[in-house]
Amino acid sequence: MQFKDHHREGRIFAVRLIWSGVIVLMLMLVLAGRMIWLQAIQHDRYITLSDKNRVQTQAVAPPRGLIYDRRGELLADNQPDFSLALIAEQVPDIPATLARLAEMVTLEEADIDRFWRRLRSPRRPWEPVPVRARLTEEEIARIAVAQHELPGVRIDADPIRHYPYDELFSHVLGYVNRINTEDLERMTPDEQANYSGTHYYGRLGVERHYERLLHGRVGFRKVETNARGRILKVLEEIPPLPGEDVHLHLDIKVQQAAWDALGERRGAVIAIDPRDGGVLAFVSRPGFDPNLFVTGISHHDYSGYRDDGDRPLFNRALQGQYPPGSTLKPIAGLAGIDAGVTDWQRTIWDPGYYRLEGQERVFRDWRRQGHGWVDMHKAVVESCDTYFYDMGFKLGIDRMHDFMIRFGLGDRTGIDLPGESRGIMPSRAWKRAVRGEPWYHGDTINASIGQGYMLTSPLQLAVSTAVFARQGEPLVPRVAQLTPPAASTEPTLVGQHQHWERMTRAMVDVVHGARGTARAMGQGAKYRIAAKTGTAQVFSLGKDQEYNAEELAERLRDHALIVGFAPADNPAIAVAVLVENGGSGGSSAGPVARAVMDAWLLNRAGELEVPPVAVPGAVPALMAGNASAESTNR
Repeated sequence: MQFKDHHREGRIFAVRLIWSGVIVLMLMLVLAGRMIWLQAIQHDRYITLSDKNRVQTQAVAPPRGLIYDRRGELLADNQPDFSLALIAEQVPDIPATLARLAEMVTLEEADIDRFWRRLRSPRRPWEPVPVRARLTEEEIARIAVAQHELPGVRIDADPIRHYPYDELFSHVLGYVNRINTEDLERMTPDEQANYSGTHYYGRLGVERHYERLLHGRVGFRKVETNARGRILKVLEEIPPLPGEDVHLHLDIKVQQAAWDALGERRGAVIAIDPRDGGVLAFVSRPGFDPNLFVTGISHHDYSGYRDDGDRPLFNRALQGQYPPGSTLKPIAGLAGIDAGVTDWQRTIWDPGYYRLEGQERVFRDWRRQGHGWVDMHKAVVESCDTYFYDMGFKLGIDRMHDFMIRFGLGDRTGIDLPGESRGIMPSRAWKRAVRGEPWYHGDTINASIGQGYMLTSPLQLAVSTAVFARQGEPLVPRVAQLTPPAASTEPTLVGQHQHWERMTRAMVDVVHGARGTARAMGQGAKYRIAAKTGTAQVFSLGKDQEYNAEELAERLRDHALIVGFAPADNPAIAVAVLVENGGSGGSSAGPVARAVMDAWLLNRAGELEVPPVAVPGAVPALMAGNASAESTNR
């Protein structure tokens, strides 16, 4: 009996062999076709994809422009900083790595939170994500020793912003800190591309206003990397365009004098060169350390600033709004003369109060016993409220408003700094629109001495004083020396020269006269100063109440104010000083203004030497002889 059919098995094997060969051949044909498709037909596409894995384009941040004062002193520069960063694609366990790093360096919760936010935000693959900046040498050494156990951890050396004068210029320079998604969302696509390699963005002051100029243009480079993202070589590079340096009108000598003169008191000082509108000093005290904000301020430091009752983060010079008080009396006097409701010869009797006919309410003068017979000159020199009550009532709020706004009061000055407050120059229309109430005669009387609804910033007071020094010719204050100021299209207030001359003479007697309210300010001066003191009420007194500073808490006392310019016959500086709760403008604010003027006008030998303007050809034509030689020698 035959158990195997060898012939049949041979046929089956032959058939299987043939089919196997066919299948193998078909698979080889498919493989060959695939190779032809990839290597020939799709060659260009896949060589591009390969290069993308091997070649990366990286943004190169431009060096930020530097900031100088008018003397060439460096106010903001860039210094190297060592920071800790992670390349997320190389870190096997990010939480565990962060916990390990926290044992080597100080990591606060805010640092960890910022890291996770940056990690989740749009970014390029293999791009380092910052964890903490400003590493110490000891912290760098700890990480370096354990580097082999920390894949993806790196220490980068990057330039960061540094402010060598700390608080001194904090409110005018502002600061930079980390750019965030909100900043990027406000940008156009081109702007976003320009910030692709940048970590920092201007927040306040000059840094914010001139951000585009200081930032520069981003550069790019193509680099070849290995599979782990390590750079092997640079294939091509377009260098970044550094940001432009910015030179300011600010003078460090004048700025330091204003800061020191304020001492530990809260307040603001603005000094302007009326010849070209350059801001010589811009002080708001107390200030803050802008260096703390650059890489991210700690919760402890920010809480200290936030909870400080002196409000060091508040820019009093730019955003503070205070009643201007008697500092506006020279301008109000010119408004009365311009309208014909008073003149230099007109006199009134001041018994120490003013009462409207048919009314019981009494508006008191600051001197209870009054000033006796008063004309315009005496009213300015001795700051007689009653004279201006009477004149303001006859002038009316409408003419007062229209005249004073031409000095830059009640509106933004146009200074090249962000965040300026508008102030309030009240009118009938303003009160009805804002408060829904009619205008009363008492409102006009209060406004005539710079009280009531009227609010101005120290910057506006300085600008109005500079406009006065220019005999009504408008100006726009500038912090940076970028371009000469454009010719103003606003109407000039220059009228009869004799009125400007006589009002300047009255302001000179405020400082140098026997009965002036700022006599202490002028003692020993090498030049003549024209000024006007003022006080701004913090709260209103009742009908029968009397103001007694000694019985009040310090923060309820009047604010001290003074405005002035010098030399009186050829002004080269206009100053406004506010001392919060300082009381008398003559005794508190006057010495501050004098120190600022001396710092600008006197040379090292203590002799008068008026500095030139910062921008050649930018000096506007001033009216000759702003005060007569006679007034200069009074």
